[in-house]
Amino acid sequence: MAFARTCSVALVGVEGVVVEVQADLEPGVAAFTLVGLPDKSLVESRDRVRAAVVNSGAGWPQKKLTVGLSPASVPKGGSGFDLAVACAVLGAAERIDPREIADLMMIGELGLDGRVRPVRGVLPAVLAAAEAGYRQVVVPERTAAEASLVPGVSVLGVRSLGQLIAVLSDEPVPEEDELAEDGRPDPMLAGLTVPGAGMGTGLLPGGAESGPPPDIADVAGQRAARLALEVAAAGGHHVYLKGPPGAGKTMLAERLPGILPPLSRDESLEVTAVHSVAGLLPPGKPLVESVPYCAPHHSATMPSLVGGGNGLPRPGAVSLAHRGVLFLDEAPEFSGRVLDALRQPLESGYVVVARSAGVVRLPARFLLVLAANPCPCGRHTVRTGCECSPSLVRRYQSRLSGPLMDRVDLRVEVEAVSRTELVGTAAGGETTEAVAGRVRAARERAAARLADTPWRINSEVPGHELRTRWRPAPGAMWEAEHDMERGLLTARGLDRVLRVAWTVADLAGRDRPAAGDVTLALQLRTGVNRGAVPAGGPR
Repeated sequence: MAFARTCSVALVGVEGVVVEVQADLEPGVAAFTLVGLPDKSLVESRDRVRAAVVNSGAGWPQKKLTVGLSPASVPKGGSGFDLAVACAVLGAAERIDPREIADLMMIGELGLDGRVRPVRGVLPAVLAAAEAGYRQVVVPERTAAEASLVPGVSVLGVRSLGQLIAVLSDEPVPEEDELAEDGRPDPMLAGLTVPGAGMGTGLLPGGAESGPPPDIADVAGQRAARLALEVAAAGGHHVYLKGPPGAGKTMLAERLPGILPPLSRDESLEVTAVHSVAGLLPPGKPLVESVPYCAPHHSATMPSLVGGGNGLPRPGAVSLAHRGVLFLDEAPEFSGRVLDALRQPLESGYVVVARSAGVVRLPARFLLVLAANPCPCGRHTVRTGCECSPSLVRRYQSRLSGPLMDRVDLRVEVEAVSRTELVGTAAGGETTEAVAGRVRAARERAAARLADTPWRINSEVPGHELRTRWRPAPGAMWEAEHDMERGLLTARGLDRVLRVAWTVADLAGRDRPAAGDVTLALQLRTGVNRGAVPAGGPR
């Protein structure tokens, strides 16, 4: 009996599970049996692996072959196990030394000609391997840069199975020609993208290909809305923008990622892992460094928003917007079930999706921006009048449920832009660079205050901690507590007002919130003018 083993990784959502790939050869009728809860694409690897081994110049063993994937209780899918299966078979056949592959982690799909094709999810797979103690991984050459993002792991990028056999056997490494021709897409990169997914999902507007990123100075007027975006960016608070068509709600939302602080190294790895699994990594950019921005259409289904699909759930829009912005334009037009599904990730920062194939936990800590018209015709607050009946207006506005809106910290009325603001020659508002500077300073103050805690920004701090450990100035909360007694605020709403007040204080450079900070937080929370924002704007 001949036996060999190596390892690969099964992805469950964006988390990896180390799988031991075992190959056993016994005398008998030539057959190839694959066990260990494989899906259809993995079962088909038997034919791919056999052809790849033969076309790489290695003989296929004419014996009874059994390949086991352990643990057998974990669902396994995709073509990323091909390379590990082939090497385990060759080790059992003693074409390569079984000891050379026992401690190797292998990820990659095999073509019938023996070339190693890239697969999605290499970064989270290598992260899982590193956490399990593996220090050497073999990946397709096209994804070697992505795998190298994980510290402490030696990465070998191979172009073909023949090259890997030569490396493991200390033989001369054959040269492989590139298949891509000048001016044509590289066919080896086809496995990295999901057909129909679209490269715009989850990416920041602008960039080298589409010109400079949008500047918030382009927005005419809207001083109160600009202040709300600054507070939202500084503290990670969710925003609701309501106003007539053409007032600038979409423009404001598209400029929010520009004033958010850049992603840290750990955050970039988190975002890259999600986009790698989803097949949305930009070509030639193994690390996502820009803040994600996701704006799904209002016809989006539940699986497309929170995650789903056949078999194990895949990341949805809430996960693609992780550490970035999720913008829902025309929010009342979304399905009520879809909108209410946001309640869990808004509180916890992750989404748990249960399907018959398994339960997946996906990261979903995003900044939500909702935009809506005041009524179906959009002119309910405009002086020229509205054609909608009062009952129709109430039904339209009630499509956003109370429990969902209770989790939105900032609610801003976006007024129609006047002719003077739109065509006036006066200097425009502040630039994105100026606002982003204040946001970074406010976040640094919050980070210094929360240095020895598991939280990083004000929106993550539990209300109990704010009421006991970081109290505002004496008497500052009187107006908010009075609103709670009158039923205008829930307990959750009071905590969120306190969080926003801390953000306002951080922006102003104060050590703790004063009464004016709480008043401004209340105005931004309730949408009721309390005189906290001057008519000309805060700055």
